[in-house]
Amino acid sequence: MRNVLILGASGKIALLVEEMLHSRTDIHLTLYLRHLAKLPDKNQAWGQVILGDVMDTKLLTQAMEHQDLVYANLAGENIFQQAQNVVTAMQQQQVRRLVWISTLGIYNEVPGNFGKWNNKMLGESYLPNYKKAAATIEASNLDYTIIRPAWLQDLDEVDYEITTKDEPFKGTEVSRKSVASLVTKIITQPQQYIQQSLGVNKPHTAGERASWY
Repeated sequence: MRNVLILGASGKIALLVEEMLHSRTDIHLTLYLRHLAKLPDKNQAWGQVILGDVMDTKLLTQAMEHQDLVYANLAGENIFQQAQNVVTAMQQQQVRRLVWISTLGIYNEVPGNFGKWNNKMLGESYLPNYKKAAATIEASNLDYTIIRPAWLQDLDEVDYEITTKDEPFKGTEVSRKSVASLVTKIITQPQQYIQQSLGVNKPHTAGERASWY
């Protein structure tokens, strides 16, 4: 039995991951979130639910106990502090495997006019915070995988390609279901993509901006 802690369990990608994992008899889910009303009743039945904030370091550390893998679906202006708290709690509980959702552009890896547009849209405060959060994880001794999705859309499809940290980012968009599929793949096969940062996009979506802008 693999114990998996999902932080930010009511997020859109996290809900899809829970849907993909809940029927597996070899995985036990712990769902950590701030607002129970945002978690559908069916999802609440799929694992242990902990109401709490990642900024509550005591509760977060307790939630890490006996976990085998942590999947962090977090966001916010304090994402850097959240990353520090997650790393510290995992180290204290000797949990090593982490899947962390970040964003494209934190390495200045998005080329051309799309890169310029992405930097403008995400702003000078958003990207630096996510960059510092990723750097905190990369500097740790954890077996992390950082995932950097393109601009997210809600098509019911799994269609994606991956780029590494040192490669130019491809494409402008990707479905949340595609990202959830990649997260699920890593949770079920945790030996893959250890200490890697992965860009994720839908093939053949190159352009100067996301298609809905």
